[in-house]
Amino acid sequence: MNFFNFANIRRGKDSSDRVGQFMLVSYIILFLLFLVLPLGALISKSLENKDGDFIGLANYNLYLQEPALFQSLYNSLFVAISSTIIVVVLAFLFSYALTRTCMPFKGFFKLIALIPLLSPSILAAIALVYWFGNQGVLKEMLLGKSIYGPIGIIMASVYWTFPHALIILTTSLSLSDSRLYEAAEVLKTSKLRAFFTITIPGARYGIISTAFVIFTQVFTDFGVPKVIGGNYNVLATDIYKEVVGMQNFQMGAVISMVLLVPAMIAFFIDRYSRKKQISLLTSRSVVFKPKKHFKVDMIMLAFCSLLALIIILMIGMAQYGAIVKFWPYNLNFTLKNYNFEVAGLGWDSFYNSVRLAFYTAIFGTIIIFVGSYLIEKLRINDGMRNLVQFFALMPMAVPGLVLGLAYIFFFNAKDNPLNFIYATMIILVVNTIVHFYTVSHLTAVTALKQMDKEFESVSLSLKIPIYKMFWRVTLPVCLPPIFDISIYLFVNAMTTVSGVIFLYSYDTTLASVSAIHLDEQGEVAKAAAMAMLIVYVSVAVRLTHTIITKKVLRKTQAWRYNIIDTKLD
Repeated sequence: MNFFNFANIRRGKDSSDRVGQFMLVSYIILFLLFLVLPLGALISKSLENKDGDFIGLANYNLYLQEPALFQSLYNSLFVAISSTIIVVVLAFLFSYALTRTCMPFKGFFKLIALIPLLSPSILAAIALVYWFGNQGVLKEMLLGKSIYGPIGIIMASVYWTFPHALIILTTSLSLSDSRLYEAAEVLKTSKLRAFFTITIPGARYGIISTAFVIFTQVFTDFGVPKVIGGNYNVLATDIYKEVVGMQNFQMGAVISMVLLVPAMIAFFIDRYSRKKQISLLTSRSVVFKPKKHFKVDMIMLAFCSLLALIIILMIGMAQYGAIVKFWPYNLNFTLKNYNFEVAGLGWDSFYNSVRLAFYTAIFGTIIIFVGSYLIEKLRINDGMRNLVQFFALMPMAVPGLVLGLAYIFFFNAKDNPLNFIYATMIILVVNTIVHFYTVSHLTAVTALKQMDKEFESVSLSLKIPIYKMFWRVTLPVCLPPIFDISIYLFVNAMTTVSGVIFLYSYDTTLASVSAIHLDEQGEVAKAAAMAMLIVYVSVAVRLTHTIITKKVLRKTQAWRYNIIDTKLD
């Protein structure tokens, strides 16, 4: 009998199976405690009056009878749909230039395009205030319109969501069979027709996925409309006003549910479209390689140069505003804007953000990767596996603002034994991990799927403990995605606003939150300085991560196959 066939024979349950079952149950409990039950508390709060008595849908009826509140739903949909259309078009053309043309300087343009990922969404809003605000440099370009409203929200949203769309669409356009285009040339099909009959259909699922991701991000964002929205109310700012301004937690819960429903609908449509997607590359496919076309290449170069210039001008203006004395009357340089103590918001908020990002990256990476390993590699009950997989995908459908408010209702309850984590750094770390769980989970699962399941079968057949297999084989082989998960969690923890706006205390104020409060106080320069600090740290960590990753991977990946061959002996 072939050795690997022998290895695949199902054996009775051993200690590894029992440990796996126990750990999976533990993950189910964690998801219940930190995701499902908080959302249940949010729903329950929306059905109660201020005395805590059950009143059914009365709060929802009251919400529908308030024209101002209902108008916010329309406003949210308008800015989200408008931003989505603009971002998808721009990101698609940029991705097309990177993957389907021979345009020069592709690496440079890709690097510039990803800069907004390293900054909080509010930085774009602050930069736009300097460019187009009441004292803005280019105020006249708006033809009398105000940047404080839908125009500003859409412009800032397009800026900070652009790289998210670019990543998805670049991946989608990178997968194409060159034979389709060769057949089109043989049939003398025009380039334009080939674009609409081959390129667009081939990337349609990536386009759909991008549209729903961007829509959800803009629809649920709090930072941008808070800074530059003016009197243009959206659902996210309404929740903040009801909870923080009016202490009306019941109505805040109702609006949160209204915010949650479109986000969940978008998520499930996106998941459905992903299931319909078929493989674009088969074993017989020929990877597409773009051919030089001077006119197209130069047009794409000009287009990418324009977008890159806009990104540089946005980040450059935020930095410029952070170091001038008094905009626009005294433009001499100064570092006094980094003296946050004067505004009552010290450097502690910055250090808290670094701590939050570090803890989230360390503990989040461990929790997410181990959970993904349990789902993908261990022999466990299919029902339990599917349940954990469902829980792992849920956070993507839950806006950060909604999750944060749900944590207030659940963990602030005096009869909750976990009440001790409320208003501490612990709850911020837990909330951030849960908020960004899904993308990291999918990254880990994708990496684990690339490893043949025979490795686990062989280790079990040789009676090698599963933890040794995990430590000696799985971990070294999966180091690249593990590093990617850690940096993803770190950067998002540094830049997040919506997820933590309700959960911080005096001792755990974060840099992104402080930037919003500084802007509220009229300290726009200090707000820009605080936002730029987040950029500095994100860039430094990203560069350090790249250097360390290359060094570590050079050592580990060189002997990864030696591990597979020898460590099981």
